[in-house]
Amino acid sequence: MTTAELDSFFRGFLDIQGFSGDVAMNGIQVDNDGSPVRKIAFAVDAAMETFKQAAVVGVNMLFVHHGLFWGTPARVAGNLRQRIKFLLDNNICLYAVHLPLDQHPEFGNNAVLANLLGLQNIEPFGVYHGRKIGYKGTFPKPITVGEAVNKISFEGRPPAGVFSFGKDECLNAAVVSGGSSANARDAIEEGIDLFITGESFHGVYHDCLEAKLNMIAGGHYSTEVWGVQAVMRHCASELGMETEFLDNPTGL
Repeated sequence: MTTAELDSFFRGFLDIQGFSGDVAMNGIQVDNDGSPVRKIAFAVDAAMETFKQAAVVGVNMLFVHHGLFWGTPARVAGNLRQRIKFLLDNNICLYAVHLPLDQHPEFGNNAVLANLLGLQNIEPFGVYHGRKIGYKGTFPKPITVGEAVNKISFEGRPPAGVFSFGKDECLNAAVVSGGSSANARDAIEEGIDLFITGESFHGVYHDCLEAKLNMIAGGHYSTEVWGVQAVMRHCASELGMETEFLDNPTGL
């Protein structure tokens, strides 16, 4: 398939056009020379470490959650120039999807995490740039914070922070991956027992403590491997395309 055909495929199920408030450039960020794509790698971050791995495994396209361009003009110099040059030299198309991948009700980071937790009665949660990108729901039976950690830990990696400020057993939970700890205040307002996000944030610590809200900061990276992997499986199933996940954890 060409990169244009793959772009059409991704746009067929990811609401790229609907996220006008996303500062990220969603879609093709660096194109190839028009050659057909025979293998796609999937990763969280557009970084030289990932690009080098992609070249080694012989991919023609790299699909990432965090791309290179974030809404403001960027001087093509330094690290950015080196990254773009490497992609061009190796004829690798870079495709990035940010908020549409967080929000997707089936393949999104937050939907997959909600399913890993075993949540039921799932509803949208957590407004970010004008749209709810997370999900909330109820547990079929109460679970502890420790049990929730075990359900969402990627490759057994420890979370960035666990704040057990509330109930010993949680009846419900809300999930917004990545750097969305401020949505803890939404969880407090909606009577949520457990809030799961990626990064911890000093500014909500006392809010959670005083409101007795349990919070898990699973790690920005570790809470955002799920969407790219779900899209990878979808591509392999629907297109018969050879795929590979490139794991480059930051520990953050």
